[in-house]
Amino acid sequence: MATILKRCLLRFTEIQYGGRHIYKYMSSTVGMPTIIDVRQRLSERVGRKEPWSKGVDRFASLKPAESQDELPIRSMKDSYQEAIIPLGSDVKLREKYMTIHNIVRFGRILENLDTFAVWICYQHNKIEEWKNPPIVIVTALVDRIDLQVRTILSDKDIILKGNVTWVGATSMEVKMHMEQIQDDGNWKQVMDASFMMVSRDPMNQRKAFVCPLKAESDEEKQLLMKGEDNRKRRIRESKESLLKTPPNADETALIHRLFLDTLDPMSVTFKARVKPDGAVWMEDAKLKNIIICHPEERNLYNKVFGGFLMRQALELAWANAWVYCKSRTYLIAVDDIVFRKPVKIGSLLYLASQVAYTEGCYLQVRVHAEVVDPTTGQHETTNDFHFTFDKRSPVSPVMPKTYPDAMLYLDGKRHFREAEVPLNSC
Repeated sequence: MATILKRCLLRFTEIQYGGRHIYKYMSSTVGMPTIIDVRQRLSERVGRKEPWSKGVDRFASLKPAESQDELPIRSMKDSYQEAIIPLGSDVKLREKYMTIHNIVRFGRILENLDTFAVWICYQHNKIEEWKNPPIVIVTALVDRIDLQVRTILSDKDIILKGNVTWVGATSMEVKMHMEQIQDDGNWKQVMDASFMMVSRDPMNQRKAFVCPLKAESDEEKQLLMKGEDNRKRRIRESKESLLKTPPNADETALIHRLFLDTLDPMSVTFKARVKPDGAVWMEDAKLKNIIICHPEERNLYNKVFGGFLMRQALELAWANAWVYCKSRTYLIAVDDIVFRKPVKIGSLLYLASQVAYTEGCYLQVRVHAEVVDPTTGQHETTNDFHFTFDKRSPVSPVMPKTYPDAMLYLDGKRHFREAEVPLNSC
């Protein structure tokens, strides 16, 4: 029986990867690993160090490939994986995923996506001769997450599916989809996600090569081309960052117009500022938190788990949006989460949430994460997070008062445009 199920799942894998139009073939989750199984298998594959405080590093003796030519070429189906989050049957698990509104805590999904993406990449680089892979795979960037629904039910099973769709010399793009079973027994796609992963040598001192990727169909060729386009787009956006270049002409005109809207018409001076009716100063649209990074939240490499950081940032952003709107909001997009450097166990992590931009029924919330050295007071940026929320009714406009606030406003506007939100939905 087990052999038959394995063969059925293999056939399913061969037709499932690479496109959403074939999801209708999904009929059973029998034999599918849970996300907890994936986490355990990942730990066994990598060889997680236990306990964290012993200081014996098994990675030190592993040697990665000297060039990409030494590694076997992979296809997209080689890395295809799927896993189930059994919320329908596991009541104890369901409580961890449930919000006060009886829907899924999306922060938990972010944790699962981070684990799942790493697992997919290790599958892509799986070589039988390696007892433990001589590479360390970490999340570099959450390029994009789009939700097709406003609420994900907390009492229905969820399936994660994904595979590697683009490969550079030391980096990989992973695309994942999420489906949830409906009352009629059919599976509905509820989310798309794109992660950029990077490979490092076992001691995390330099980049490490990954297995190259080949396309076996026209659809896969398109995915490879899309991955290359995404790489070029990220390079272009980095060069055009407001931290490096001034705003363009339209953005400059917008900031000047907002500035004029906040001048006191009764005073002939640039210093007298008045908040427009119904608006909120950006300096009053903040929410902060501090987290002590305990060993419980470590990843396979004894740094703070990136999924944990994403969950904490999202939940702070959601709370900020709720306080700002004074009503419930709905996450609809996650864009451009950058992991600038790992966070060490024992760090004090400051999270600062800011409503950066508003338009119609939507608000863009940015969360800035930085590690603080309590002995010197020095702050060092580790992450930036960008979330788009929907209030389903008009949002009070947020107004910049200072030049730094104006740059945050423009940056929020750019990320909101990247989310491609249908502006007529409310």
